[in-house]
Amino acid sequence: MTPVGVGGIGSSVRTLAPGGFALVMATGIVSIAMHAHHQYLISNLLLGIAAIAYVLLLIGNVARILLFRSDFHTDLADPEVSFTMFTFVAGTNVLGSRLLLDGHRTVALWLLAMGLVAWLVLGYLVPWSAVLDHPEGPALEHVNGTWFLWVVASQSVAVLAAGFKPVPDAGGRALVLIALLCWSVGVFLYAASGILVGARMLIYPVSAKELSPPYWIAMGATAITVLAGAGIVQMADTPLLAATRGLIAGVAVIFFGFGTWLIPALVAAGIWRHLIRRMPMGYSPALWSVVFPLGMYGVAGYELGVADRLPALIVLGDIEGWIALAAWTLTFVAMIWHWGSVLCARKSAPTADFRAHVSQEPR
Repeated sequence: MTPVGVGGIGSSVRTLAPGGFALVMATGIVSIAMHAHHQYLISNLLLGIAAIAYVLLLIGNVARILLFRSDFHTDLADPEVSFTMFTFVAGTNVLGSRLLLDGHRTVALWLLAMGLVAWLVLGYLVPWSAVLDHPEGPALEHVNGTWFLWVVASQSVAVLAAGFKPVPDAGGRALVLIALLCWSVGVFLYAASGILVGARMLIYPVSAKELSPPYWIAMGATAITVLAGAGIVQMADTPLLAATRGLIAGVAVIFFGFGTWLIPALVAAGIWRHLIRRMPMGYSPALWSVVFPLGMYGVAGYELGVADRLPALIVLGDIEGWIALAAWTLTFVAMIWHWGSVLCARKSAPTADFRAHVSQEPR
């Protein structure tokens, strides 16, 4: 008989969601927002939670790949799930960006290297597997908001690379090149993802169940594009950056405007889903896909306001940062409550099984 503890751990590892690093993304970006508000105690607390979650999720995902390869391959070939693997890239770089604020440049540089390699590998592996290794009908039918995570992952690399603000030496020019290339790829991927998601919603019916929180990532992707652009224009001058700085600044403003326009539409979609279609509201890991865009929008607005000397955007970013903190707190409490309920159910399961067995014994 398998021990209860071992069986429980094995089951948890096997069913670990590939998009679990969304917790790190959301916690890390809210920590960055609180750091900008000079709320260092809250920021450091969130940093600690993000770091612990990152390590645990990293160990769990490595164990899952090694022990349950078939389950991992199934997720990789599922267009509705596979793009959530990009949360590892984004979580790695967001955590690195937060550590960089405290001067941990060496650790941040290692995280940048890890995030860059993971982005390159997953950037080819995930789309290939999701589109070409999916025999069950056209992949377009399964496109959803998680496809924008490809954009978020690309821009997260640019954000962390730009965060070093390097001097224009050989290493600094390399970081500028990485930031520019990833930012440019992210912009084109946003257009491609937007076209695919739009085509899916026009061609195939979208139910209330399918209109899930990950569609908020569409707004989060615009916000992180703005944040990356604002960081790049503040980097040390190089010939390549000097030639593109004005273009990047202009595109960043366009993305901020479009992301702002998306917010009322996403709120309306949530009202339609829960109040009109009566979809129950409960905790799911997908809720972190709402917290992250809220936090990213606040940080992006603040940084864009600083870069372009627009006080109104700085104030907007400040307000949005506190909204993101409130959303993070509610989601975190709901997650702890959910985990507690699951744990209690697991502990009571052996007793329930024993009683059912005894009740069937002949007297």
